[in-house]
Amino acid sequence: MFQARYNQYSKHLQQKFGQKVYKLPVNLAGSCPNRDGTLGVGGCIFCDEQGAGFQCLSPTLSVREQLAENKAYFKKRFNAGKFIAYFQAFTNTYLPLEQFRSNVETAAEEEDIVGISISTRPDCISDAYLEVLVPLAERGLDINIELGLQTVNYHTLKYVNRGHTLAEFLDAVRRIKKRNFAICAHIILNLPGDDMTDVIENAKILSALDIEYVKLHSLYVVEGTELGRQYLRGDFRIISLEEYVERVVTFLEYLYPDAVVQRLVGKGPQNKQLFSNWDTSWWKIKQLIEARLEELDTYQGAKCDYLNGKALKKFQ
Repeated sequence: MFQARYNQYSKHLQQKFGQKVYKLPVNLAGSCPNRDGTLGVGGCIFCDEQGAGFQCLSPTLSVREQLAENKAYFKKRFNAGKFIAYFQAFTNTYLPLEQFRSNVETAAEEEDIVGISISTRPDCISDAYLEVLVPLAERGLDINIELGLQTVNYHTLKYVNRGHTLAEFLDAVRRIKKRNFAICAHIILNLPGDDMTDVIENAKILSALDIEYVKLHSLYVVEGTELGRQYLRGDFRIISLEEYVERVVTFLEYLYPDAVVQRLVGKGPQNKQLFSNWDTSWWKIKQLIEARLEELDTYQGAKCDYLNGKALKKFQ
């Protein structure tokens, strides 16, 4: 069955915690060093002012209030019993150290919280902030750091005004792994300028670094962004849905088998879209990817033969 052709997040959580686990998104008012002038202005060309928090509760609510409201919803709808506090929108380590400490410690005090997931940028990881999380891990909480890499192609990173290159990602990974926290890398497989070579290199570098989780996102174009203006001018071509499916399949083939795939396709804000998912629902795209894996009789890691001295394999 297609479920066995890639390492699915829902199954992974079930096995790890013994039951279904649900993420409770926390949306805090914040900014980004690539917006406020610290590293750049304007932010990434694809990002609007809401960041990734367009599906979250109002940032005017406290951490405790957001967790309580989301927890009540999931308990009522799914009879959920275990949760991960998910600091989702913007850059959740880009704030004063004591404020960061207060946010995560407040979440850790909540009943039925088994993990904390923190979404941030590679250039906003430092030893001091990671050390705040060490006592929480020692108490048994599962700590997960989500890093928005988007692509390993540093030319594309510069083009999309990301504000960092691959080096900052490598540094962040090294510091996070030193403390044995899990890492989730965010990748967009159809950024302007990236081709199948970049798709494969994304998978190979994440595999070589032993990244535990991967989130794939199809590019969406939001009104009012620099990418939106380029899209309206016809400055770049968005690949077809068929091409995206092939890129995801190829990425999975080169991704090492132990990596857990949290997402194959994303969703953009509903009210300001110029382009999103080829006017196709995300679950339909997910089904197309799974059907293509079946059709090709391929699977995650099928081409992961490049690690541990590929050139020496003929002698073994």
